[in-house]
Amino acid sequence: MVFKGFTEKDFKIFTIDGLDERMEAIRENIQPKFKAIGEELSGPVSEMTGSEMYIHIAQHLRRTKNPPNDTWMAFCHNNRGYKKHPHFQIGLFDDHLFVWLAYIYELPGKQDMAKTFLNHMDDMKQTIPDDYVVSLDHTKKDATRFAEIDLEKSLSRFQNVKKAEFLIGRHFKPGDPVLKDGQAFLKEVEATFNKLTPLYKISMN
Repeated sequence: MVFKGFTEKDFKIFTIDGLDERMEAIRENIQPKFKAIGEELSGPVSEMTGSEMYIHIAQHLRRTKNPPNDTWMAFCHNNRGYKKHPHFQIGLFDDHLFVWLAYIYELPGKQDMAKTFLNHMDDMKQTIPDDYVVSLDHTKKDATRFAEIDLEKSLSRFQNVKKAEFLIGRHFKPGDPVLKDGQAFLKEVEATFNKLTPLYKISMN
């Protein structure tokens, strides 16, 4: 399948009532697009990171009642799982698409990674664009522009609070023209991951 982009219909899937009904729509409409994105980008992401990157598509198998508020795919150097490792993500809520470099709460060695980031804050401020955004909880929609966030406070929280997370990247609104153009979107994602790769490499050392 050639990736042709996302439509506003994809975002409206998250208004469908019922776990089975919403999951069916995710499987039919979004997961094939994730698979196509993975086929296009796994090579470039592997090349930029220097590690073979495997594709993981969220299956939401633990859910028995409530339908998911978002869904995502991940690129990770580990082929068995991604949650315990730094990884790149692409996913959707009902009101935005996210492109992340993600460090979530299941990650072992969080304290050491946070310390490394704290020691490289000046480099981060010089290389991360101001309009990128930071999330401290992957289950919530809100994020703060990188130019406006208290980076030291956020990283210290990531270091010291067990459930704290650190995700950095970009948000796209459903009506953004780039989402409707498959090749243009892939270029944006590749450029975003490329911009975040130095941070990824620091955390993997």
